[in-house]
Amino acid sequence: MAQAALGAAGLHFDELNKLRVLQPEVAQQTAQLREECKAFVDRIVEFQKTVGGLIELVDQLAKAAESEKMKAIGARNLLKSIAKQREAQEQQLQALIAEKKMQLERYRIEYEVVIYLRFAVFLHQR
Repeated sequence: MAQAALGAAGLHFDELNKLRVLQPEVAQQTAQLREECKAFVDRIVEFQKTVGGLIELVDQLAKAAESEKMKAIGARNLLKSIAKQREAQEQQLQALIAEKKMQLERYRIEYEVVIYLRFAVFLHQR
């Protein structure tokens, strides 16, 4: 009867005969829920650590990929520059060849004139 009066007032005794505001079943469910919440929070913290590690790894890989990309762009630009230098050098050499051919033609004509004049002088002296 005393327990019924306490129960009506919202007070209950637990298994250790301590006075409680909650019913023993509700208190047990609350404790169980608290433990489950703690386990859930622990799993979330572990998940966040794992995700943080993955994000850090992905960032490192992205930086490495960006670095390699820049190296590749630099190498490509260097190759283009070398190709343009070779093309310019080839044009210079072609111009030099044309100049030397013209000089050779002048020397050949001069030589023929000198030979002709010597022959003319030789014929004239006879």
